[in-house]
Amino acid sequence: MVYKIKKKIGSWDFAGKVPENFVSHAKKSIPGYSDGHNLIVSLSDFFLEKNSICYDIGSSTGELLFKLSNYTNKKVKKFIGIESEKLMFKLSNKDRKKTDKKNNVKFIHNTIQKTKLEHSSMIISYYTIQFISPEIRQIIINKIFKSLKWGGCFVMFEKIRGEDARFQDIYTSLYSDFKEKNKFSMSEIFNKQKSLRGVLEPFSNYGNISMLKRAGFKDISSIYQNICFKGYLAIK
Repeated sequence: MVYKIKKKIGSWDFAGKVPENFVSHAKKSIPGYSDGHNLIVSLSDFFLEKNSICYDIGSSTGELLFKLSNYTNKKVKKFIGIESEKLMFKLSNKDRKKTDKKNNVKFIHNTIQKTKLEHSSMIISYYTIQFISPEIRQIIINKIFKSLKWGGCFVMFEKIRGEDARFQDIYTSLYSDFKEKNKFSMSEIFNKQKSLRGVLEPFSNYGNISMLKRAGFKDISSIYQNICFKGYLAIK
């Protein structure tokens, strides 16, 4: 598939035709995209109980929440997706009507900053925090920590920067190889990088763990990594 990515510097967003092609594009752009979903679904066994509430921050098309709802046999009270992009929100609600078999999935059209979180057992951010401005990122993580029940978890998947220039160079090279194998042209890879300048701001592994600790999390573990894409499990 040829994506013909031609966006200008710092112009990347999730509007236009992105929502309808989001899942296929994400699978070709993020190493282990589906593996991460499957891991989170399995993790839910340890944290979701009867009448639990689970949030997905930046729920996009709702794919992950539908998987979680259909997977668990426990009578989870609500799976709530928070999505700020209007077209993504509309698409997830459209899919909900034919996919939400248990009628316990709900989507909110809002930002995480403006959403009041209920007391919850599991909160997920699947490659979303990296798109939130660094100046308010800590405030968001603090909010997530406070809203979790004791023993609840925050699952955060993020693209990460290398700890030094050598590792960053290795990450960049391997990631470019990955995208090339998935039929992206070099010009598309370069144009995507330009379009994400100032839009996607990943932290290093150290930066992410420090942010989680500052929020109050003490039990933090790495649960996944594929090149520069990493998953964390933080338990309150």
